[in-house]
Amino acid sequence: MNKKPTIQDIAREAGVGPGTVSRVLNGHPNVSDRTRAKVASVIETMKYRPSFAARHMRTQKSRLIGFISDEVATTPFAGKIILGAQDVAWEQEYILLVANIGDDVVRIDKVVETFLERDVEGIIFSSMYHREVYLPEKIVSVPVVLANCYSADAIAPAVVPDEYKGGYEATANLIGAGHRRIGFINVNTLEPGIPASIGRWRGYRAALAAAGIAAEAALEHPGYGSEIDGYNCTHALMALDERPTAIFCANDRTAWGAYNALAEIGLRIPDDVAIIGFDNQTIIAESLHPALTTMELPHYEMGRWAANYLICQPPEQNRFDEQVRRLTCPLIPRDSV
Repeated sequence: MNKKPTIQDIAREAGVGPGTVSRVLNGHPNVSDRTRAKVASVIETMKYRPSFAARHMRTQKSRLIGFISDEVATTPFAGKIILGAQDVAWEQEYILLVANIGDDVVRIDKVVETFLERDVEGIIFSSMYHREVYLPEKIVSVPVVLANCYSADAIAPAVVPDEYKGGYEATANLIGAGHRRIGFINVNTLEPGIPASIGRWRGYRAALAAAGIAAEAALEHPGYGSEIDGYNCTHALMALDERPTAIFCANDRTAWGAYNALAEIGLRIPDDVAIIGFDNQTIIAESLHPALTTMELPHYEMGRWAANYLICQPPEQNRFDEQVRRLTCPLIPRDSV
């Protein structure tokens, strides 16, 4: 096995002192251009890589960020949270350590302990869907940011989607297209206090009120977020004496079911009934015919915001007015409205 080259080896080959090599490696200005080029050439030829452990001891910084998720890493559309955090970490020359714990409360303690043993400089805790989470006490040994979730005791700052504004904009988009009778199929109503179901419904109601349209209980269905719920609820909406001309489905899987129900009845989208979804699960939204207009959950942006908060801001500026930062859910226009 070839021996890994050391700073002393580089210095000997370049004909300079070890201190000069160190200054070149650290970008110190007090080195002539000629010497810097000569040392850099030797470093490249010998394929020298600085020791991470030595750098850690010298700077007292690990340049490691921990990322703990329930099911984010195994959920295709929510995985963009990790990508956003990873991109910021890479830009800032940090490494992101990712651990997926599912719903194992024992595992989270072990993961936190492992991250702390590796001297992570901060931890991002993320959930697959927007919800309240409970954090182990040890996690606050380092700076923590929550992504797509929040803590009731405000133990850490959080970044989440603006569910209310998203619901408002989705409904306003249908109203702007000329619709006055708009059905709404919600999600996750079996679980009390879920921000998505509460915020999107309130946004729907507020947009109707702003346009002078009275809300009707008959046009609102609870739904639980599945394709079959979208299918059944759409059949119920279309059975009304005065059926809606548009439906706001509070997630894309529900919209998929609505498409199937409307096709079965013989109604065309968007000519007979317009549909708008929520989430922008591209594997669904882009595959439906016509392609689904939907509101996008800002997964990538939440990951970037969380990592940027931990890495890029000086500690004295690492604060903001709200405990929870809400990011806009942008409209993704396609062909269903």
